[in-house]
Amino acid sequence: MSRAAPPILSLALPSETGRVLSIQSHTVQGYVGNKSAVFPLQLLGYDVDPINSVQFSNHTGYPTFKGQVLNGQQLWELIEGLEANDLLYYTHLLTGYIGSVSFLNTVLRVVDKLRSVNPKLTYVCDPVMGDEGKLYIPQELVTVYREKVVPVASMLTPNQFEAELLTGYRIVSERDGREACNKLHDAGPSKVVITSISINGDLRLIGSHQKEKVPEQFKILIPKIPAYFTGTGDLMTALLLGWSNKHPDNLDKAAELAVSSLQAVLQRTVNDYRSAEFDPQSSSLEIRLIQSQDDIRNPQVNFKAERFD
Repeated sequence: MSRAAPPILSLALPSETGRVLSIQSHTVQGYVGNKSAVFPLQLLGYDVDPINSVQFSNHTGYPTFKGQVLNGQQLWELIEGLEANDLLYYTHLLTGYIGSVSFLNTVLRVVDKLRSVNPKLTYVCDPVMGDEGKLYIPQELVTVYREKVVPVASMLTPNQFEAELLTGYRIVSERDGREACNKLHDAGPSKVVITSISINGDLRLIGSHQKEKVPEQFKILIPKIPAYFTGTGDLMTALLLGWSNKHPDNLDKAAELAVSSLQAVLQRTVNDYRSAEFDPQSSSLEIRLIQSQDDIRNPQVNFKAERFD
């Protein structure tokens, strides 16, 4: 006599928060991609199913790295496996760094497939393309992001350079940042957070939530920490997903919580490297994620949003 398979409890008894499919990179050691995003989302109460777009020994900033890269066909096989067992119900899709056009096109097929199961799926996209004027990806990927990905995203979390690439605008002022958000709203996503904009040496985040006709826009001033970290963008987007879902009508509150968590993680990271008598400015630093779990679960809001009129 064959026994019926037990129910998938995350489907039968869904959490109040949601069920996230996260397609990102994976490193054995260190915290980037899914290693930086999955744990924080779990701490915030989400069921998270990771698909690892690459599996590397460590991030690519080290002298060497080894590992495997998942291609678009292999990604689709995983989706087919989930579908065959009725496991494709997700409330959220999260994507980060994607290195090839074929893989990004398959991600677009995944978005369609997930929305055929749950039309209310929220797609949170961190369009990782580059930083400070330097492109990390082939130029043709920028076109795919601009023409195909942005229109299907629910929330977009570019940095300053990426927002410029997606809109064609130069961002040198807060007004430019707000205009870039408006242009991105016109293309698709109702929520846009430009996670870091440098103006006259000062850093700020600019967020925008298109509700009715006029978007609610705000900024959060961010201190500059004199160090370079890996995995911070992946962590920030995960935190924005986590908190914006808990505060769906208050993107500014969600951003305050996300920024406050991230800054606490970075400060602890710098302090711990100094405790180990290592100069934080001499190399890229691995974030102290596990040691900062209280700051992720219950952040002290030390960074406040200021709404634009």
